Formats: sequence, structure tokens, C-alpha cells
Amino acid sequence: MNENKDVPIRDAATVILLRQKKDSTYVLMGQRGNKAAFMPSKYVFPGGAVDEDDTNVELFKTINKKGIDLLHQYSEKKIAKELSVAAIRELWEEAGLRLCAKVEKIVKVSPGWEDFCDGCYLPDASNLEYVFRAITPPGRPRRFDARFFICKAENVHGNLDDFSSASTELSHLHWIDINEVKSLNLPFITEVVINEVKEIIKDGPNKKGVPFFKHGASSDFIFIS
Repeated sequence: MNENKDVPIRDAATVILLRQKKDSTYVLMGQRGNKAAFMPSKYVFPGGAVDEDDTNVELFKTINKKGIDLLHQYSEKKIAKELSVAAIRELWEEAGLRLCAKVEKIVKVSPGWEDFCDGCYLPDASNLEYVFRAITPPGRPRRFDARFFICKAENVHGNLDDFSSASTELSHLHWIDINEVKSLNLPFITEVVINEVKEIIKDGPNKKGVPFFKHGASSDFIFIS
């Protein structure tokens, strides 16, 4: 009997941070702990579940309208903002990197965002590009409806090699050549996403739309457009 069949599916966001160095593209990866309940010891992009408080966080700018429309397709709730906030929050928490904009004044700082906003910075989602979606297959101890966003590292505020503000959730944070990522211990879906990202770098956004692994009663694969 499958004890995990009723595991709730949580909305989640992941950031694929891309950094150009000479003729190579590097991506930020970190390793989950070997005792983690979900994907232990695997190398992943910064990311995590949407929090209830994400809806109350003030953004400097939202993701573009096309991205919002795509995010709302096949979704029971309109949570494009929450997903954007979660992506920015997880990048900050897990890597100590801020995707933000400088403002003159912040009227009210959301609880938990004091360090991020220190110096009058607001989270900025305008440089996030929605490129992939996948639901964790049934039978896993945790399940997520994960949306993957590409972001260019040049849009991140601060030192891209300074991870001193990061939590301990991911270890071995480092930039790796995107062509060498498969040498790491990766989840299957991360390998699929990396292939998609490499195609985007080469040829631009997928003309079919945003790939979506649904993993419902059957492992349906569709494109969102």
C-alpha cells in the first residue's frame, strides 16, 4: 500500500541563475543535505515552496504580463505574484543573493524581509522568465508543483560569489559550466530542465510554449502557450 498517495502538492518556485563568463554560461547549483526528506544529496537550483505570507510582500516590479498569463494557466489560483516572491525569497535564503531594485523609501517591510530590504531594496521580479513547470510524481514523501524561472546573474545585486548570507539548506554552492552540470548528482527533472535551458540559450524561448510535466493519474506532458 502506498502511504504517500495523499501527499498534498505545494506550489513552488525555482531560480535558474545564469552567469556569462567569456564564451561559457555558468549556472548556480547547491547540494541538499544527505538527511533531507526530499531529494537528499542531490544538486539543485535554489528554490522552494510558496509561503502564505508571500502574497503580502511588496514587489518593485512584477514579472511581465506574458509570464503572468502563462503562470495562471492550468492553475486553480492566480498566484503569479506569490510564485515570483517565492523565487526571489528562496534565492536570498538559500544563496544569499538579492534580486532587487533600489528605492528611495519603503513604507513597511514585510516580516522576515528585514535583511533583504536593508538599504532600501525591494524584491524585483521583472527579470524572471518562466520557462518550465513540473509536478513531483506520486509516491514521493513531498510533492511540489514547481515553476522554474531563468534569471541573468547581471540582474542580481551584490557580489555573485558571496554566499555568506545564505542559510545552510544548500551546501557546496557554486557556479558550474552548464555543459558540466550533468557530472553532478542530479534529480531526473533537473537534467530535463538543464536540457531545456541549453536550448533556450542556443535558440531562444521554446516556440511550442512552456513545457509542463503534469504527473497526475498519468505522466502527461504538455506545452503551456
